[in-house]
Amino acid sequence: MTDTPSKIAVVTGAGSGIGRAVAVELLRAGWSVTLAGRRSEPLEETAALVPGAASLAVRTDVARPQDVAALFAATVDRFGRLGLLFNNAGTFGPGGVPVEELSFDAWRHVVDTNLNGAFLCAQAAYRQMKEQDPQGGRIINNGSISAHTPRPHSAPYTATKHALTGLTKALSLDGRPYRIAVGQIDIGNAATDMTARMRTGALQASGEVAPEPVMDVADVARTVRHMAELPLEANVQFATVLATTMPYVGRG
Repeated sequence: MTDTPSKIAVVTGAGSGIGRAVAVELLRAGWSVTLAGRRSEPLEETAALVPGAASLAVRTDVARPQDVAALFAATVDRFGRLGLLFNNAGTFGPGGVPVEELSFDAWRHVVDTNLNGAFLCAQAAYRQMKEQDPQGGRIINNGSISAHTPRPHSAPYTATKHALTGLTKALSLDGRPYRIAVGQIDIGNAATDMTARMRTGALQASGEVAPEPVMDVADVARTVRHMAELPLEANVQFATVLATTMPYVGRG
């Protein structure tokens, strides 16, 4: 059997940035999308960008197991099943803090959001995709260039993104018997509010502060949609999408 997953998606972190761009891309392509995020108002703003589309806004803190359970229950209740999770919610944490000055609370906040939150959402999606009839679906984790190469003073973010790569591989393997395809997109310098500082100056490995090029976030969204709409017999295991001239290849 060769088919695409049902066009029903959960997008976390859908109130801004990459999550908003991906949600809008999917909605415009005819997907039904549950928009998840910690604040309701930005989620409603995302939904309003595609009037008349099939969207559902669910306020969710991905680090809270009960919120995640409610998110996926609401999705299935509204749309009947699940075809895609774009596991996107994340935080940089405190920027520019040397590791010796980093508080444990700051470390834990990044780990809770970027890794524990990603696990909880992937687990809930996996359970639904395994149990539904017909089985299957797709999970796309939002990694980062930092899943490969760190920036200065980024221990929590870099550690969680490296861990997310391991989670992606493990879920991809474990999902095979149930037609659950799991991949990861590693993104470098998409133009969003979170990356605005890069255009004015970002700390480099040399100690220099230098502006960095960015790319249109819509190009990321189109890449996610391509990954999402493949038949379940095909999977983009890892994709790296970045501003062409950003200091990544040969960084430092």
